[in-house]
Amino acid sequence: MKHVLRPLFDRVVIKELEPERMRQSGLVVPAGSHEPPPQHGIVLAVGQGVDWWEHAGVSMPVKPGDHVVFPASAGVWVEVDEERLLVCRVGEILGVLDEARDEDISDDAIRTS
Repeated sequence: MKHVLRPLFDRVVIKELEPERMRQSGLVVPAGSHEPPPQHGIVLAVGQGVDWWEHAGVSMPVKPGDHVVFPASAGVWVEVDEERLLVCRVGEILGVLDEARDEDISDDAIRTS
């Protein structure tokens, strides 16, 4: 029987993404025990938020399918059906990683940052 982890309140369930083994130089890095923990993944499920959010007009800022970035210290890693999942508070997520469009990557945008 397959299980689904349903997060409560302001928690988010994130599936880790496999680290890139091929570097830009073409070097293939083997898997090892001294690797840093993953710091990006795909959101699988989100909680309903906390009760005061609705009164304040706040909604969950991420949704299932979002590619997110989080610090190595975020949340708790759990294993469900032999799959490693991160459960963390939405506030621990650093941001959503979107694909950049050509107009987002302009010299003017880089200079003003």
